[in-house]
Amino acid sequence: MKINLIRAGIKDAERLFGMQVEAFSELYQKYHDTETNPAAESIDKTLARLRQDFTYYYYIKLGDAAAGAIRVIVRKEPGMPKRISPIFIMPEYRNKGIAQKAISEAERIHGPDGWELETILQEKIGCHLYEKMGYRRTGETKKINDGMTLVVYKKGG
Repeated sequence: MKINLIRAGIKDAERLFGMQVEAFSELYQKYHDTETNPAAESIDKTLARLRQDFTYYYYIKLGDAAAGAIRVIVRKEPGMPKRISPIFIMPEYRNKGIAQKAISEAERIHGPDGWELETILQEKIGCHLYEKMGYRRTGETKKINDGMTLVVYKKGG
């Protein structure tokens, strides 16, 4: 199974936003994390991100289908880590190795060193994915509410 990352632009904002809401709504219902969950954001936030010169939004394509999306942040300042925020796979494409391949492809495009991301500590599948790919916990956590904590991961410098 081959995936491709196809760069998205402003014209894709509505579609990306709709996909994001669908992909994250289950986690939103579980954790009620209004401040941090992408399903609770407005389309204006997606538009603002697409306009950032340091943001690369990609559709994760499996053949002709958009199986999800990934946003890569590459700040121009020296020493700033590259960041994945967010990555999501549509429900019907989950548990097929697509996220792993998408992250590997993003690392190939933007370079293998200096990556950072956050994920939900209570979601063991996500933690396992990142750890399997060489990301390591920094020890930094952010308690969002009584049932949810974000954990920070880094990879390669």
